[in-house]
Amino acid sequence: MNVKISQAVALGIDIGTSGARASAIDRAGNSVGFASAPFASPEEMRQPVCWWNRVAEAVERLAKTTELGSIEGVAVDGTSGTVLSLDRAGEPTGQVLMYNDPCPDAAIVDSIAKEASAGSTAVGANSGLARAIYLSRIDGAHSVVHQADWILMKLGCPGRVSDENNALKTGFDLEAERWPDWIEAAGMDVSKLPLVNRAGMKIAPVEGFLRKVGLANSAWYHAGTTDGCASFLATGASANGDAVTALGSTIVLKLASDAPITAPEYGVYSHRVGRFWLVGGASNSGGNVMRALIGDDRLDELTEKIDPSRKLGLDFYPLLRPGERFPINDPQYPPRLTPRPDDDSEFLQAILEGMTEIERLGYQRLRELGAPTLTSLRTVGGGARNHVWTSMRARAMGINTVAAKSVEAAVGTAALVLSRLDNTSA
Repeated sequence: MNVKISQAVALGIDIGTSGARASAIDRAGNSVGFASAPFASPEEMRQPVCWWNRVAEAVERLAKTTELGSIEGVAVDGTSGTVLSLDRAGEPTGQVLMYNDPCPDAAIVDSIAKEASAGSTAVGANSGLARAIYLSRIDGAHSVVHQADWILMKLGCPGRVSDENNALKTGFDLEAERWPDWIEAAGMDVSKLPLVNRAGMKIAPVEGFLRKVGLANSAWYHAGTTDGCASFLATGASANGDAVTALGSTIVLKLASDAPITAPEYGVYSHRVGRFWLVGGASNSGGNVMRALIGDDRLDELTEKIDPSRKLGLDFYPLLRPGERFPINDPQYPPRLTPRPDDDSEFLQAILEGMTEIERLGYQRLRELGAPTLTSLRTVGGGARNHVWTSMRARAMGINTVAAKSVEAAVGTAALVLSRLDNTSA
């Protein structure tokens, strides 16, 4: 009996904190092929040349196992708020500010606060705009782009092109769909920023690197999204009240809503993704804290010693350094990691309890601001595999978690492309 293999029609590429991934899906949204290329060391996460090398590796590995000639569209997602400066040739100057790096210049932050329109998500030391202004002023900086934008350029997309999701924290006006005048007054030379399109929108025919790995000249580049939005789309969540918590290097909450909510004083913002809005925020706590304080090699061993039904109640707020974005927005917010239990498994439990409380407070904050009631909860990221943490979270949230269709952001980015293949204007 012959088994018909579905044709791949959409390609999603994810560049995250652990490496790069590439996913091909068919017209029904099912996975046809997947490949990954992890970073060789934590330092690579901050190096654009390593971003590109890992993306190229992932796509080349995918091409060896999956026929890419039927691909109709491709898009890229990247970490939200990560920006880099480019020289005149479109290559990195070497200066990068990551998604969780506060702007080094307080005067820039003050200038944005003075000029910004009410409710702007670009206010604060952790805004993408503050980082962009800072990088635009360094020697040799001809332009400033987001992480996903530059990867799209390296793939062969002509020009500097971004999407409304990545551009949101850089000050892009979603209603007017342009860079607002006030960001010039705040110190940003708008000519150094990329052209912005709606997430998923067709941009240009494929050329360059992707043609070399098998994509046809009929395929198109599409505007991408952030890793958080992509992770949401990958899970299958799609109705108001559906929520997705990403437990990766940081903790990111996204909740589907029929209307946007913006509250920069709490680090709350909204992304437009197709027919609904994703309301949410991102904490600086997460897997990066566990990795630094516990270590990956002992995590499983210590987890098995934890009894999630017995709460320690030490009121930890796990951060590696002062500064929080959501549900508390305070660049000086201090970590709370004491008193430290003598038992390492209890230390881990206290960390997990603290992160669980951050998640609970996050969804509570969204509800207080007018978001829909939480009706379902899906989880993505490495933390989703921790059964003890899952039990803690279900108890704290008062809702059972729903299995995600996929936990790969690359799948969600491919799904974004799929949703726009027959809709070029939205």
